[in-house]
Amino acid sequence: MPDKPLINNKDERPSGAGGPHATAYPSKASTGTPAKTKPAAKKEGESWIETVKTVVYALLIALVIRTFLFQPFNIPSSSMEATLLVGDYLFVEKFAYGYSRYSFPFGLAPIPGRVFGRVPDRGDVIVFKFPPDNSTDYIKRIIGLPGDRIQMLGGQLYINGKAVPKVRAADYIETDEFGVAHHVPRYRETLPNGKSYYVLDRMANGPADNTEVYVVPSGHYFMMGDNRDNSNDSRGDVGYVPAENLVGKAEIIFFSTNGSAHWWEIWRWPWTIRYERIPTIID
Repeated sequence: MPDKPLINNKDERPSGAGGPHATAYPSKASTGTPAKTKPAAKKEGESWIETVKTVVYALLIALVIRTFLFQPFNIPSSSMEATLLVGDYLFVEKFAYGYSRYSFPFGLAPIPGRVFGRVPDRGDVIVFKFPPDNSTDYIKRIIGLPGDRIQMLGGQLYINGKAVPKVRAADYIETDEFGVAHHVPRYRETLPNGKSYYVLDRMANGPADNTEVYVVPSGHYFMMGDNRDNSNDSRGDVGYVPAENLVGKAEIIFFSTNGSAHWWEIWRWPWTIRYERIPTIID
């Protein structure tokens, strides 16, 4: 603490009424008070702490929402076309089927199986972890439940020996990078529980249009993409998907872009957004 300024009583003693024995006190103007810099520095430090705390709280809230409620995903491939397009951004409901270790970042939570689990409905569009590596996110439609027998014959889907109704619809029209329009045969399938959706059939008798009979094991599910001839699903490398690999149910498209502009081409962004798809309920 700085020393107090010394007071010379002789020099500061007023002349006149006080006499020689009057005590002199320094005036406010004559008092040399040092500038107080420490409180200002302390206040600045507290401001930084409050900023850091705010950021940490925001991150924790975001982590809780992402882990337990809704998580955003984007679509990088055409396997679910035309239900989902490349460049779609969607929210996945994390609590739809309960929680497993894969509900948490990097699958670090020590949770065996699922907690608060619920059996998915046939026809749900689901994000899950790719079984061969348990880390890559895939999105497909659930076709087979545990115990089901699934088979494709001549492009026709069979569940437990019965053909799933498949009705021709208007062609799906897509435009390639050169601006040329292509017509793709489109059909509406209706599952035994009444769930109905569109599928594309690009190739008559394609490689995945005729398969063996798949018997879905207990605790597993059979997934297929709506773009039937361009989907790596349970007919291929995906195989049967364990219940614990389910991440959540795809619910709504909240943003969509056709990808024709680079991220730095800000002036082109307004013309790349698919406004007609915002928002779209995923069915």
